[in-house]
Amino acid sequence: MINLILCGGSGTRLWPLSRQAFPKQFVKLINNRSLFQETVTRNDVIFDKFCIVTNRDHYFIAEHQMEEAGITKDRLFILEPVGRNTAPAIALACFSYDPEQIIFVTPSDHLIKNTTSYTERVKTAIDSAEKGKLVTFGIKPEYPETGYGYIEAGEVISDSLFNAKSFREKPDFATAGKYVDSGNYYWNSGMFVFKAGVFLEELKKYSPAIYEKSLYAYNQASKEKDKNAVRISISEKNMKDIPSDSIDYAVMEKSENVYIVASQIGWTDLGSYDAIYDIMEKDEHGNSKNENLIQIKSNNNLVISDDRKLVLIGIDDLIVVDTDDAVLIARKGFSQGVKDVVTMLQKGTAPEKEMTVLHTTVHRPWGTYTILDDSDRYKVKEITVKPGKRLSLQKHTRRSEYWVVVKGDAVIQVGDIEYKKKAGESVFIPSGEKHRLTNSGSCPVVIIETQTGDYFGEDDIIRIEDDFNRAVEK
Repeated sequence: MINLILCGGSGTRLWPLSRQAFPKQFVKLINNRSLFQETVTRNDVIFDKFCIVTNRDHYFIAEHQMEEAGITKDRLFILEPVGRNTAPAIALACFSYDPEQIIFVTPSDHLIKNTTSYTERVKTAIDSAEKGKLVTFGIKPEYPETGYGYIEAGEVISDSLFNAKSFREKPDFATAGKYVDSGNYYWNSGMFVFKAGVFLEELKKYSPAIYEKSLYAYNQASKEKDKNAVRISISEKNMKDIPSDSIDYAVMEKSENVYIVASQIGWTDLGSYDAIYDIMEKDEHGNSKNENLIQIKSNNNLVISDDRKLVLIGIDDLIVVDTDDAVLIARKGFSQGVKDVVTMLQKGTAPEKEMTVLHTTVHRPWGTYTILDDSDRYKVKEITVKPGKRLSLQKHTRRSEYWVVVKGDAVIQVGDIEYKKKAGESVFIPSGEKHRLTNSGSCPVVIIETQTGDYFGEDDIIRIEDDFNRAVEK
């Protein structure tokens, strides 16, 4: 049995913690673990293998976090250059398996507190999937929620198992109240169980264009294996040719073969800071516990800060999120407006746009870099390269770089010459010259990079060779 984890996301609803290059499923929100790690750990005891569908730029983060969580099972990565919603993502994964294979589809960013009930409901769903059913999980609603879709239950099949009568989009508050009062509606969890072949047949029947284009993209994809991981990379052109649609629209709302497993599993879609406040441990004043918080007569606040002391005096019911390059302050109940802030930034200046994409510390397949200083005339970074890794062979058109090694033994290529540099030694890289940094040792290499020129954006990188299948100059 396969746990298919949908691991996309653009990082808009939990900005500034979450960014496009490091979306919310990878942010360590709970006991120094990410929601993605919670997902793989929870399902590791139930399923034989993992299949992760993710953006190709996030693959290395997912792989690292699985290793960090101690997950050693074989895994398949479907790497998407662009997102086309959940129906194509699931189709691409299902094409990879035998039609009789049981597939359990889960988001990567939901929290489930009652793992015992969760395991029982998954087994119930698998039993129905073995009989050829498409099974979805309905969460018993605790209150009228306008941010979730709903599923209407029909005929009772057995205890906690129903025919799906209808799917309803996110309602207004009055309609949500009627749904809850009826006792016959469930929140749509976005989790599904079915045989790979059953899903593909239903997709072919109800959304043939998605089926055909996804099959073509899968057949044309490049495939490679590394240790216990297989990577299937979809081309950008073929991915863009697939119609974008959700599994609900493309299949579940149209199929007459859908069951609902009614579930009370402590499920939460952590899609806002208000939802995060609800699950956080609180102090005696109702503030989220944080060792950096100093408060006087302040109550019921969500405070997130890893590095700086935050002082609240006479403040109630606020959300305060402090990161290296941005501070978010919002009144509780208004955190859904964060996505509107991201939209505003995306329409702003180049530095404002970059704030929606990157943190000051950026994760790369070879390690990380942290922006230490940034101005119109220069930018300073700390670059850390993992043992055995190297940057792409690259050049820049609008900046020169000066590298100083501060830790480890580095191999630095400038032009066609390689230099071995140790702590305290440096090298200058003129604009337009190809260069590469390699760590061939067993300890991390750290350098300080000072850029000078008239533009320092990440799009001024021309890759000539790359170990991580990123686009290179032809």
